Formats: sequence, structure tokens, C-alpha cells
Amino acid sequence: MNRLFGSKSTAPKPTLDGAISKVDDRVSNIDVKLAALNSELSTYQAKLSKMRDGPGKNALRQKALKILQRRKQYEAQRDQLSQQSWNMEQAGMMQDNLKELDAMKTTTKELKKQYGKVDIDKIEQMQDEMADLMEVGNEIQESISRAYDLPEEVDEADLDAELEALGEESMFDSAIGEDAVPSFLQDEVAPPQFIDEPPEQAKVKEAAGGLG
Repeated sequence: MNRLFGSKSTAPKPTLDGAISKVDDRVSNIDVKLAALNSELSTYQAKLSKMRDGPGKNALRQKALKILQRRKQYEAQRDQLSQQSWNMEQAGMMQDNLKELDAMKTTTKELKKQYGKVDIDKIEQMQDEMADLMEVGNEIQESISRAYDLPEEVDEADLDAELEALGEESMFDSAIGEDAVPSFLQDEVAPPQFIDEPPEQAKVKEAAGGLG
């Protein structure tokens, strides 16, 4: 069956870039051959310039003419291949441009769908609401961070009265301190911390009288 109808080819399909690369390779090979022919022609030219007219010189000229004909053929082939490569490159650029154009069309359609769903009035309303909320938030912040400082102006009469009252209170505390039992007497009268039972009342009085 494969012999009659053939089998499906599994080779990759040729691409435009691959074709351009092959043509460029052929042009490079022709350039190598042209360089060799030019070198050979230069050799013939140097020999002919030193030879006298005669059969030998004519034979050498015929060889040089054949080399020149081959060079012209190669040059024509190179020009054709170069033009072919150029045409394919232009076709590739047009293909890329078409792809980019299709991508732009697709993007434009998507943008129209997205922006078509946007309500500008709702956006502006949302912006106004955000501005109002920000203003309320600033007012709340100012109210919370308000400082409860003392008044800048102080009444000197009130200050003098306050200082005088503080002085009298200090003197009163000093007088009370003089009538109080000294700390060392409090330590003597107070029961020691290491006994379980308090001392008898009579012994406490005797101890206090002896100290006086």
C-alpha cells in the first residue's frame, strides 16, 4: 500500500527562514568559487603581460577567456540568488507585519470589551466618596490627637495662694512629725519579729520609761 499511495512524510515542513538560510549558503559558496577564479585570472594576466605575441600567448588567452566566462556565469547565479534571498526576506517582513497587525486587532477588541464595561460616572462617584471619607478620617485623627495642655496665661494671685497653701501644709506636716514617736523608739517598743507571743504590757511601759 505504501508503494502505491506513498507514506505520510514525517519531515518538518520548510520554513521561510530555512529557505533564506539555504540560499545564503549557496551565495557564500559561489563567492568562494569567484575568489578562486579571480586569483586564476590574475595569474594568467601576469603571465600574458610578460609573453610575446605568438601561439603560446594565444593559447593562454583562450584559457583566460574560459575562466572569465565561468566567472560571469557564477556572478549571474549569485545575483539571482541574492535577489531571491532579498525577495524572501521582504516576504518574511510582510508576514511579520501581518502577524503584528492581527495581534493589534485582537488587542483592540479586548480593550473595547474591557473599557466598554467601565462606568465613568461610578468611578467619579467612588472618588468623591473616598475624598469625603479621607476628610472624616482627618477630622477624627485631629480630635483623637488633641493635646490637653495647661492654659498659657497664669493668674499670679492664684499662684501665690497655691504656694502659700503648700507652705502651710509643709509646716503642718513638720509639727505633726515632732509630736510623733521617733523611729528608733518605734523599733524599741514594737515586738520583735522572731517571737511568737507579744510582750506583756507592763514590760513595754517600763522599757519606754527607762529610755526617757
